[in-house]
Amino acid sequence: MSLRCGIDLGSRNIKIALLHQPGEKLKLFQYDTIEFYRRRGRMRDGRLVLDLAGLPGLDMAPDSLVCTGYGRQTVDVEGAKTVPEIKAHVLGAVYLSDEKNFTLLDLGGQDSKVALVREGKLVDFLTNDKCAASTGRYLENMATVLGLSLEELSQYSADPVELSATCAIFGESELIGRILEGHSIARLAAGVNYTIFKRIHPLLRQLASEKIVFTGGVSRNRALVEILARETELPVLVPPHAAYAGAIGCCLRAGME
Repeated sequence: MSLRCGIDLGSRNIKIALLHQPGEKLKLFQYDTIEFYRRRGRMRDGRLVLDLAGLPGLDMAPDSLVCTGYGRQTVDVEGAKTVPEIKAHVLGAVYLSDEKNFTLLDLGGQDSKVALVREGKLVDFLTNDKCAASTGRYLENMATVLGLSLEELSQYSADPVELSATCAIFGESELIGRILEGHSIARLAAGVNYTIFKRIHPLLRQLASEKIVFTGGVSRNRALVEILARETELPVLVPPHAAYAGAIGCCLRAGME
């Protein structure tokens, strides 16, 4: 029995996808990045060494291991081959959605990616990995200011309060100002979600196509899915296990090595 392993070393979470045999169901696991590195990672001669022994599904060493990082970070993991994250996410999105022609929107913990996919292949892409604007970190900070969970924040999309700052830091000051103006939590939360759309809409326009496939952890935000569909008038598909697209893409790539 062989074992393929794909690892997405994200800024907030590390996702692992395992496949023993082609056609079998993928096994997926997620770990907090800091805790994972603290317990299982160390640097040796400039390379990242990961101790995977004992993790669920990894009772045997993988025959093929492929990893990717996030943003402009490159990964050099001992014993693994690496793949650029945009390629990993496109591979995963094609597999999960069973679509061949679409615009991929992937919003992670600290970066955002938009890619044009034709016949299952990456044609062009745009990224924002310079700051946490329009990412999961921004949503986490704004939810904390409002006293909401991310699940609660994702319930509001209608009648958004105008917010101009998408910065994960400066956005807090503007949101506190709107709270003092007396706006409802529903309108404030909708405003937070709408700012994500405003930030990524120019990227989506540049790489527009007939449908959007939405992956990454922020794809769990139902309000943003509603806003995307409403404002672009395009179908927005969030495939199952959308947060694992990068790890799944790595696992599929492991089968090609």
